[in-house]
Amino acid sequence: VQLQASGGGLVQAGGSLRLSCASSGSTGSRYSMAWFRQAPGMEREFVAGIDWSGGSTYYSDSVKGRFTVSMNSAKNTVYLQMNSLKPEDTAVYYCAAQRSGSYYYTTSWGYWGQGTQVTVSS
Repeated sequence: VQLQASGGGLVQAGGSLRLSCASSGSTGSRYSMAWFRQAPGMEREFVAGIDWSGGSTYYSDSVKGRFTVSMNSAKNTVYLQMNSLKPEDTAVYYCAAQRSGSYYYTTSWGYWGQGTQVTVSS
């Protein structure tokens, strides 16, 4: 599975961004998808996840109510709509894919995209 993340950028606090993660090479397989982020000097952390059917979503407490994860199966693309952004949301955002396992731990995810930078100015 190959993952390509895009959509990052610079935004003011309170603004919005939408990240996209296009997947390829997974025809016929069912993968759950997730977004993680990593700020400088920090460990990579779980942000949001969605199961292969799109029927279940998961969020970290820090983004719940502000971020929404969704998927377009026809386009093999997962999105992360980020609203009410805060300076502490500044990080490199990565998308990841797995067939099964915990959503919250990086070690559960076998496939990673290259990351896209999100910077929120105060």
